[in-house]
Amino acid sequence: MGLSELLSTYGQLYLTGLVTTWWMTAVSFAFVMVLSVAITVMRISPLKPLRLVGDLYVQIFRNIPGVALLVIIVYALPNLRLVLDYRTCVIVTTILMGSAFGSENFMSGINTIGVGQIEAARSLGLTFRQIIQQIVIPQALRSAVLPMTNLLIAVMLTTALGSQVPMSPQELTGVVSYINTRSTGGILAFLIAALGYVGTAAVIGLAGNRLDKKVRILR
Repeated sequence: MGLSELLSTYGQLYLTGLVTTWWMTAVSFAFVMVLSVAITVMRISPLKPLRLVGDLYVQIFRNIPGVALLVIIVYALPNLRLVLDYRTCVIVTTILMGSAFGSENFMSGINTIGVGQIEAARSLGLTFRQIIQQIVIPQALRSAVLPMTNLLIAVMLTTALGSQVPMSPQELTGVVSYINTRSTGGILAFLIAALGYVGTAAVIGLAGNRLDKKVRILR
């Protein structure tokens, strides 16, 4: 099947898959950001049990293959009487994995904050919560723009796990699987999907670089 025939036959399907990928990426990354901050706060908490839980979370979900985690969520949760549709399973898998790496990015940002700032805040009588909200998180977010940009791209690529389940509408990689089970799309089918990923990643990278230059903390 040639390129023109492939686009004329499945062009709309590719467009739907690309939009679905963007939607899943946006939803997943929004939750990744919130959960990453929460896990990071737990990891620097003065309470040891919270630190242990935060570190355990990162170690578990940073080291589980995405497909394995997806299989667990799809087939194990129903045994606990928690049944999720396939798209939600993919999003949950992406969030759990992405937030573990996101927490590591925020920890790197926190490590750039001078100890003197924390000591000064304590001497002024600020509580742990106030220090986190007013000093730590704002600076960590600004320092982690580029790492989180890379994480956003990784989250987008992780949504390709949707090709492993019968999800509808399908994301971009799932569209390729659909095409190749019904006709001979060959390498062109993969190339079109790859261009969608590359183009999106390029836009994300450009936006991330501009944002980093605008909010970067000069030390």
